Amino acid sequence: MEKVQGEMEIERWERSEEMSDAERKVIQETWNRVYANCEDVGVSILIRFFVNFPSAKQYFSQFKHMEDPLEMERSLQLRKHARRVMGAINSVVENIYDSEKVSSVLALVGKAHAVKHKVDPVYFKILTGVMLEVLKEEYANEFTAPEVQRAWTKMRSLIYTHVTAAYKEVGWKHFPNSVIHGSVI
Repeated sequence: MEKVQGEMEIERWERSEEMSDAERKVIQETWNRVYANCEDVGVSILIRFFVNFPSAKQYFSQFKHMEDPLEMERSLQLRKHARRVMGAINSVVENIYDSEKVSSVLALVGKAHAVKHKVDPVYFKILTGVMLEVLKEEYANEFTAPEVQRAWTKMRSLIYTHVTAAYKEVGWKHFPNSVIHGSVI
């Protein structure tokens, strides 16, 4: 499932495209329905993430040895983390018209994951991709329109760009093969 992407792909990920007001509105409207079921959706996203990318579990002592998706689904720690992930995304969506607030929220996430948890930043790209897959499947009516997909692709890029900027700010050097240093999973 892993693949190396070209340099143009890396460059595209290192900057985010500006979102229009119409795209911001689309993000908020589609997110409202998702966030109404935030814990269940968050759990679905994390289970898909850990099943498809089991190396990501290394950062979670509470459930890194879980293989069974049903066991993951019942894990209180996984549910708690799912609520935190969805809460952070909700903060970004709620403040999507305030770029300084968005930057601040994502900088906190990035710094915590770089300094405290020492998570390779490539996992943010992977996780946001998994998130979009799950949302397209579980909310097919809302997420199939091209304008919605464009808006959420920009949102994914915005999240990744701001998080990795925080990694750069703290001088991330722990994983020489991470996106920051030029190669991508």
